[in-house]
Formats: sequence, structure tokens, C-alpha cells
Amino acid sequence: MSSSQPAAGPGPARDHGYLLDNARVQAGERFTWLAELFDGVTRGHVDRLGVAAGSRCWEVGAGGPSIPEALAAAVGPTGHVLATDINPAWLDPHARYEVRRHDVVADPPPQPGTFDLVHARLVLVHLPDRARALASMVAALRPGGWLLVEDADTELQPLACLDEVGPAQERANRLRRAVRELMTRRGADLRFGRTLPQVLRAAGLVDVAASGCFPVGGTACDRLEAATVRMVRAELLAAGLADDAEIDLHLAAVDAGELDLTLAPLISAWGRRPG
Repeated sequence: MSSSQPAAGPGPARDHGYLLDNARVQAGERFTWLAELFDGVTRGHVDRLGVAAGSRCWEVGAGGPSIPEALAAAVGPTGHVLATDINPAWLDPHARYEVRRHDVVADPPPQPGTFDLVHARLVLVHLPDRARALASMVAALRPGGWLLVEDADTELQPLACLDEVGPAQERANRLRRAVRELMTRRGADLRFGRTLPQVLRAAGLVDVAASGCFPVGGTACDRLEAATVRMVRAELLAAGLADDAEIDLHLAAVDAGELDLTLAPLISAWGRRPG
């Protein structure tokens, strides 16, 4: 999955490689729990935007298969779903949707001017050139088609544990800050979610609106946290942002279900191409 970001300021040199790389073994687990947490939100917006039998949809930076599968079920045999990713390894090339390797920043938009819906979730926030990616997505819309962009805003709610009642919760929040620092160094814009309505209007879209949500507690939050920390463990250690003992204690607390973990708010924004 892809996303978006601002300038880092003083500090270590930036590495623009994607921190949460699809090639890593933990990526599949992350996709599973992100789907559990947010697919209902996404499907609700897709339904309200009128995706139905015969619709043409482009899922950008798809990552896992859950949303392409849901879109394919909604559009039926008379519609078409294109699922793209810079690394489509987690997508099923034999499913009811088309799979294509595609870089939304570097490659031209596929089938411009033809899609009823273009959707990207947790993609733009990680991309250094998110403006070019957004322009590509808008160009792919037919007149009257909808763009739905969903991205996190970790500055709105930066904590892992809202109720910092003891050492385990303080440690969880300290590690969350460390992961946020890694993301910033990679070019992620941790305030991007709140800008989405303005960004969509600036791209020429109309009927722009947005909403936000974030889960608090539960198995999905725990499993996503564990997969994410294990995925970036080597980077945390190399950057001196955490040590092995601290990470081990945190993962043990997560695995024991001792923390009420939460996530940054997911901001969903949508707008229509005039026509």
C-alpha cells in the first residue's frame, strides 16, 4: 500500500524507500488486520458513491485483496475493477479483478477518463510526490466520476494508548513516537489526512466532503501493532530509537492483551470530477 508526506527539517538524511514494504513477510498480516479495521468504512463510502453493477473502478496501491474483491462483487460481470500496486504480490491474478503492476507517481494513468470510482487507502500519505499521484487519479476519472482517498493523520491523535496509566502504556506511546519518526524520515506527511478536502478541491473536484474514524482496543488493533513493530524492528534499532529489551517488553504486553491500543484517525474524503 502507498501514501503521502511533508519536509523533514533538521535531522538524519531522508530515505525515500517505503517503510512498510509489501515485500516483507509481515505485510500480509498487516493487510488482514487493516481490512478487519477499515474495510467496513471503505465499503460504506463506496456504496454511498453509487458503485453498482456495471461500474468501472480503479483501486490504487491495493496492497491486499480485500477491497478489490469487494469492488468486483459490487460491479458484477458487467463492470470492471483494476487493482494496481508497485508490488502486486499479495493480489490474486486469477480473481474477478484485473491486477497490474503500476507506480501511480511515475506511470501514466491507465485508461484515462473512464473510471466511475478511483480509490486509494493509506497510499498518498507515504508518497513524496503525492501531488503527481493525485493528478494521475483525477485524470483517470470519467466526467461525473468519484475519487475516494483515505489517509491517516497521526498528528491529530499520535498516541498508541489514549489512557497512559502505567509503564506499559508509556512504553507503547514512546515506541509509537519512534515509528512516527521513522515514517517522517521516509517522507510521510503525518498531517496529510486533515488536508484531503482542500487537496481534492484544489484538484478541481466538486461536491467534496470528508469524515473520520479510529478504533480503540480489540484484537485487530493488537495484531496490527505487533505486525507493524516486528516489521520495522530492525529500522528502530539501527536508528537508535529503541532497544531490543524495550521492543520485547512491548510485544509481550501486546500479545498478553494488556494494552488498549488505538490508531491514528483514518480520514476519508471524496469528490466528483465535474462534467
